[in-house]
Amino acid sequence: MNSFRSAILSGKGLHSGDPLVRQKKKRGAAEDDLSTVNVPRSEIRTRNQRDDDRHRLEHEHASARFDGEVHEVDVINLSGGGAMIRCDFTPRLWERVDLIFAEGAEIECAVRWIREDRVGLEFAHETRIDCAPEARDALLLDVIHRSFPDVALQKRDEDAASRPINAAEPHDDGDDAIANSRRTERRHPLVWMGEVYFAHNNEKVRLRNISEHGALIESPVQYPLGVELLLDLGDAGQHFATVSWACGDKFGLKFNNLFNLRVLVGSKPELAPQLMTRPGPSGRVSVDQDNPWAEEWKRQSLEELRDDLEGYLKR
Repeated sequence: MNSFRSAILSGKGLHSGDPLVRQKKKRGAAEDDLSTVNVPRSEIRTRNQRDDDRHRLEHEHASARFDGEVHEVDVINLSGGGAMIRCDFTPRLWERVDLIFAEGAEIECAVRWIREDRVGLEFAHETRIDCAPEARDALLLDVIHRSFPDVALQKRDEDAASRPINAAEPHDDGDDAIANSRRTERRHPLVWMGEVYFAHNNEKVRLRNISEHGALIESPVQYPLGVELLLDLGDAGQHFATVSWACGDKFGLKFNNLFNLRVLVGSKPELAPQLMTRPGPSGRVSVDQDNPWAEEWKRQSLEELRDDLEGYLKR
């Protein structure tokens, strides 16, 4: 393809000599002709990168909440794992930044790298469920009991076997304070997926957050503003929604009818892996051993979440 383009643009045709006796090609690059430079691929593509493609953006703006204040930022690019922003504030590594795309549409992030006025953010992994904490906790516990009964039962049996019969449950006055401080923004490893049907095509999407009014989805397919599409959540039902905003691979959906969050109990979510992709300043992504959501940010395992929820809801 490069030789064909070069021949057409130079006006010399495909073969400068006799078409029956072709001249031997010289090795190397011709002078002032970049199309003849062979640029080998530095890495072998080992997987389908469609889901992790980075969307380089132009003139895209959003807001970021940091240290209690909201700042206007430029969104340079987005990917499934995070974003690169240009901002006028200076966070430190691992600090929390909430990236706000529209009213009620925000993603919790952790700072992973800083280079001058550019900051790399890694998105929280779980699907955020926007409702009252009590309703969300009850929903999460029902999902665990229904979709992951073996995991929850195994943990419960181990705990019961390690305690003497009729032994009292340990309790500390500080437990209530800790539980109450964590319940408003409980970290869990559950990720809900869905499928969008639009223009005779369907595409698997990820739910970043969801409420009774709408959802923030992540999709490799671009959807025009204002179009109506069908969000299929499997056993949680099919729901018509309108695209209210778009930024890179992130789209805001407004449900045509109020969405009953309780139906999520019928749809089995996926578990976020312990190793996640980390967006880098060069635009590449890599896999890290250091996972802020599991350590510094105290993301609970499925067993820990179940025990925490059962203990809190029984009080």
